[in-house]
Amino acid sequence: MSRHVAVLMGGWSAEREVSLVSGQAVVDALKDRGWRVTEVDVGRDIADVLTEVGPDLVFNSLHGRWGEDGCIQGLCEILKIPYTHSGVLASAAAMNKDVARRLFAAAGISCPKGEVASREEAFAGQVMPPPFVVKPLNEGSSVGVKIVMGEGDLRALSAEMTGDDAPTDRVLVEQFIPGREVTVAVMGDRALGVLEITPIGEFYDYDAKYTEGKSEHVLPAPIDASAYDEALNLALRAHRALGCRGVSRADLRYDDTTGEPGDLYMLEVNTQPGLTPMSLVPEIAAFAGTGFGDLVEWMLEDAGCDR
Repeated sequence: MSRHVAVLMGGWSAEREVSLVSGQAVVDALKDRGWRVTEVDVGRDIADVLTEVGPDLVFNSLHGRWGEDGCIQGLCEILKIPYTHSGVLASAAAMNKDVARRLFAAAGISCPKGEVASREEAFAGQVMPPPFVVKPLNEGSSVGVKIVMGEGDLRALSAEMTGDDAPTDRVLVEQFIPGREVTVAVMGDRALGVLEITPIGEFYDYDAKYTEGKSEHVLPAPIDASAYDEALNLALRAHRALGCRGVSRADLRYDDTTGEPGDLYMLEVNTQPGLTPMSLVPEIAAFAGTGFGDLVEWMLEDAGCDR
């Protein structure tokens, strides 16, 4: 008899719509392979829903806050339901960009220079001179990211800080690294490949990630061979430094502006990478010889619930 899998998707984060697409892709793949699947659009009553559904395993297709920051993972631990992807601590650490940077530094992994400040301080240019990047501490998919290339950008963003409703939350202010965007998929103890992303617009933002034609993917990334190998190595080291399990994706900047080989800088590790038709991890996995169905089944087996 097939094991019973609850696929969690949706939720109420800023990445709800993408999560629904990822979740549906997983549901379709598992049903095609004979798994018994219950689709769950996650709400605040998720503990009651999971208790009623009673799955053998949770496939976590949530993205963003509450789904990949340790919250849903902690609930699954309490309910004693095995689940895919990383555990509570690794999920929480990876989602908090400041904590992740500290762990990367301890592991000898280079990151752009940066510090935590308020949005007001960042957009007033009090943290570092342009060019720099402002990132929310606990969001994924480039939600809320701002790139400040010069004084004009600073003036425009500072104008957003006026009024009683101006945001005052803490952000990461990070040195802008010129060059190219590369990403690496990690599957267990293997780094599968390096893909270069070329956004059509200013940078690889939420729109570019999930809109057809807004970015180009080149696989394998056409970079110096030694830099390619180093990107694989850094992704695996970052995966281990955070204590990740299952599948993760490391995003890096590759500064080759003074020639090859260039310098690599770790930006972040995503412990719940997208599984949509446009997502990067399935594309890299396929390049390495693992199709989508095999990928999601492996993730279930990695969670300790093979049929």
